[in-house]
Amino acid sequence: MATNYEAMAKAILAQVGPDNVTSLTHCQTRLRFVVKDRSKIDDKAIEKIADVKGVFYGSGQYQVIIGTGVVNKVYDAIDQLHEVNAIYGKDDDDAADTGNNNESGAKESWVKRAMAMLSGIFVPIIPVIAATGLFLGLKSAFTSPQVLKLFGAVPSDIPASLTQVTSVLTDTVFAFLPALIVWSTFRYFKGTPIIGIVIGLMLVSPILPNAYSVAGGTVKAIHLFGFIPIVGSQGSVLTALVAGFIGAKLERFYRRHMPDVMEQILTPFLTMLTTFIIMILGVGPVVHWIELGMVTGVKALIGLPFGLGGFLVGAAYPLMVLIGIHQTMIMIETSLLANTGFNPLITLEAMYGFANLGVALAIIIRAKSNKAKATSIGAFMSQLFGVSEPTLFGVLIRYNFKPLIITVLTSGVGAAFLSIFHVQANSYGLAVLPSYLMYIYNGHALIFYTIISILTVVVAFLATSAFAIPKEILIPDVDDNAVNAVVTTKVQDDEVYSPVAGTTVALDQVPDPVFASGMMGNGLGIQTDNPGVTNIYAPQAGKMSIVADTGHAYGLITDAGMEILIHIGIDTVSLKGAPFEVKVKAGDTVKQGQLLGTFDKAAIVAAKLDPTVLVIITNSKDYKQVEPVSDQTVTPGSAIIALQKEAVTMDQVSPVTSK
Repeated sequence: MATNYEAMAKAILAQVGPDNVTSLTHCQTRLRFVVKDRSKIDDKAIEKIADVKGVFYGSGQYQVIIGTGVVNKVYDAIDQLHEVNAIYGKDDDDAADTGNNNESGAKESWVKRAMAMLSGIFVPIIPVIAATGLFLGLKSAFTSPQVLKLFGAVPSDIPASLTQVTSVLTDTVFAFLPALIVWSTFRYFKGTPIIGIVIGLMLVSPILPNAYSVAGGTVKAIHLFGFIPIVGSQGSVLTALVAGFIGAKLERFYRRHMPDVMEQILTPFLTMLTTFIIMILGVGPVVHWIELGMVTGVKALIGLPFGLGGFLVGAAYPLMVLIGIHQTMIMIETSLLANTGFNPLITLEAMYGFANLGVALAIIIRAKSNKAKATSIGAFMSQLFGVSEPTLFGVLIRYNFKPLIITVLTSGVGAAFLSIFHVQANSYGLAVLPSYLMYIYNGHALIFYTIISILTVVVAFLATSAFAIPKEILIPDVDDNAVNAVVTTKVQDDEVYSPVAGTTVALDQVPDPVFASGMMGNGLGIQTDNPGVTNIYAPQAGKMSIVADTGHAYGLITDAGMEILIHIGIDTVSLKGAPFEVKVKAGDTVKQGQLLGTFDKAAIVAAKLDPTVLVIITNSKDYKQVEPVSDQTVTPGSAIIALQKEAVTMDQVSPVTSK
């Protein structure tokens, strides 16, 4: 769903408190605030913000869980809020990079900064490494002897020129990986990214002997002045991190002390020269040696007999996600990929997602509470594509810790079997359903990964059904056997009225999976009759909570607390406001039937986008029933959604008669 990210960013900051923020970064699914005073934040107020899936405090960070594809946009919106001086207004190196000298910063020290740093550096690189892994998998699949045999060919039949060209797709990222990491490290530490990428390219320059070739004895190192050995840093992730850190610090130092007339030329010159000398003449080889030792240690752990190492990794990973320290694994995974070409760690960690699926599925089937069932369905759908926070926070630890224990144990057992059968990915960044793409390079890996992942879901499902179903979800939302006559009344805002003229359609028929699945709430779509400019009217009286700058979406909160979203068209945010005209602004109080704005249906259709108007009750979970009408012709002001909310009063409850 298209979202007003600036409004969302402002809403989150208003609750966290701009002056309360020491630093901010993000990972794939959550904003990570380091704050001065945790007690000042109202968790419930933040959880009510649209698109926020939950909050969590761990590893010295206040984490706002949003989800993939949205969190980076909200982060960018916060980055553009110049008034947040607590995050971006500092010129001092120490204040900007170390989390200040407040008491909480002293207590949490290097742990919270390490988590924020690794997340901030590696998250921008993950998509290209995942894409490269897919290239490698497809290349391996289509050039395998078994596949070629189906077409009566053998590997030698593939033209050498085609092999060379496809190697550009499969080899480029890993050949220049240190350059990407130095670039991202410069970006994180507020250096100039272009200087970082040039330093990174220097470290892997083809002029320098490849470190692996030198170690293998096939190539000799360059001996500067006849006795100082010089080699490249190909494949060294840790070397690139150190180079980026040193380079960014040096650049900021030079910029503060360089005369203005010389700063533009001399600062990049001195930064690149000094960093290159430091890394080449000693720091680089030592750091690379440490990194190789770390990789060897991880491989030894995974290779422990009887799958013990795999079990430890698989069981520990859910707990690492829970407390927010799983980002440390990204650096190790990147080092494994760069040094060995494979990533067995993500294979073991992936069982966490499949275990979550089994737990959520068991609760969906066994739940008699409609609210619990709806929460679990949403969590299950998110987990299918690797977003685990709704399952983790909405299911595993919501009722009791038994479901979490099932996930930990089944994830560990699944990982143990994967390590026994030596299954390993060729990439990272893909989870659950997309994760199978990381194993198509090898039939053995794909078959065993598929079998073990499915068995992990099944075992988690059975174990949860037998031992970990929370008692709360077995109680219906309304217990008719306990009370002879419980009368429910409709809330004050018991109806929502059509904002346009047209024909209503059921929500599950809307051509957008997010809306159609009900993840955003219950509601309906309206296919408008007017082919040209159409007015949008307020579907209820209330306060405008969101008015998208592009004019494609409006949010309204009624006095009784109903939250209504009007979304005009599918993916129409891409039109950047062209077909829309807005007549109100966020914060305005409007009456039912008041003109909110207009849109040009013809322009939306011309852009090959769907013009369906969506009316969604985003807080549907607060209501016992949300009943939209479908396949009906409506005009502005027609009732299109009826809502019912439990409102039991003492005079509505008949005495229970003993039987």
